[in-house]
Amino acid sequence: MKALLIDGHPDRNRLSAHLLDTYQAALPKGVTVDRIAVRDLAFEPDLSRGYEDVPPLEPDLEQALARIEGCDHLVLAFPLWWGAEPARLKGFWDRVLLPRRAFRYHKGDPWWDRLLAGRSADVIVTMDTPPLYLRLAYFDPLGWRYRRQVLGFVGFRPIRLHYFGMVRRGGAERNLPKWRARIERAARSAAGLRRRAREMIA
Repeated sequence: MKALLIDGHPDRNRLSAHLLDTYQAALPKGVTVDRIAVRDLAFEPDLSRGYEDVPPLEPDLEQALARIEGCDHLVLAFPLWWGAEPARLKGFWDRVLLPRRAFRYHKGDPWWDRLLAGRSADVIVTMDTPPLYLRLAYFDPLGWRYRRQVLGFVGFRPIRLHYFGMVRRGGAERNLPKWRARIERAARSAAGLRRRAREMIA
């Protein structure tokens, strides 16, 4: 299995990176691991001309998309800022999830082909909002987006969302051992998740 880990935090050495380190260390033997930090990629995140006039991919984005296409299982980590991912990570998805590379609309009907089907994903989100409050008060818009409108839209399935909060006021320090254990369990079961992804397109 080939696992691709993407760090979506705009800063280095943050909790997102630490949880990815924990995930990577807990992966079963034999898993090939690749890793990307979006902050280190040189690209213009603003798709100012829309999808009617898509600029050529910068070399870093072309390589990143090839690595996404080549993975079996994607692990993404980022902090929740204003209800969503940081702006540069959103720009990354705007630029790499391209028509005819990640999805293809049909002619004559409203449906589309999910060109990245057969891959699974774990999404790790750190936040100041208590996860239960995110679900009960806000109805988990982030989970809906990633399962239906971002990774799910281009074919990733199953997608597991892992929420870790509250981070502030000593929350990370108190809960980090428990969070690490959750991440390790997810990593150990990643191969099974990938098998389910393959079965869904069989």
